[in-house]
Amino acid sequence: MQQLLDGIVRFRREDFESHKELFKELKEQQRPHTLFIACSDSRVDPNLITGTLPGELFIIRNIANIVPPYRESGEYAGTTSAIEYAVKVLEVENIIVCGHSNCGGCAASLHSSDMLNELPHTHKWLELINPVRDTVLREMDSMEPEAWEWMMEQGNVVEQLKHLLTYPYIKEKIMSGELALSGWHYIIETGEVFIYDKDTGEFHLANEIRKNRKG
Repeated sequence: MQQLLDGIVRFRREDFESHKELFKELKEQQRPHTLFIACSDSRVDPNLITGTLPGELFIIRNIANIVPPYRESGEYAGTTSAIEYAVKVLEVENIIVCGHSNCGGCAASLHSSDMLNELPHTHKWLELINPVRDTVLREMDSMEPEAWEWMMEQGNVVEQLKHLLTYPYIKEKIMSGELALSGWHYIIETGEVFIYDKDTGEFHLANEIRKNRKG
């Protein structure tokens, strides 16, 4: 706890002071340009990865960066309500689903860990990525273990992009050109980000995409 308290003091003395005018602007309202859906994993920091400041990203985090398919429900739906708010009220221009390497949620789903028997809510949540798991299980015999992980993590990102398209108001905004979707796979140990190309069905290194666009 002391480390966190020291961090508060350091933030107020250093980071806040260097962005004082920005925080004054943010006092009354937020106008984020991007909804960033990421895993709750402590190693994934959306603002650090993207080099963005407070007010730019509206962030949703949960186990394995999952987007439940759209449904009308009387339940308490945290992820769904946050998506609704970001798109309908804040009118974000982009939605990014960002998976990452060594994802515990994806690994637990893939390997059916006994640990999940003690985590009933997590177990239920991960049922949403069973279709991805089943696809990977069918291909496992022809791949190395590291490839299983990447296939699961990247396949999960693609699956969540499909889920986003079940939201009528998202599909409508995409069709009108008001909203863009993107799927990312962040590699913790190298800092690399691979971006999904729906035309090829493959993930390409972000640095290469940027270089090609400049060229």
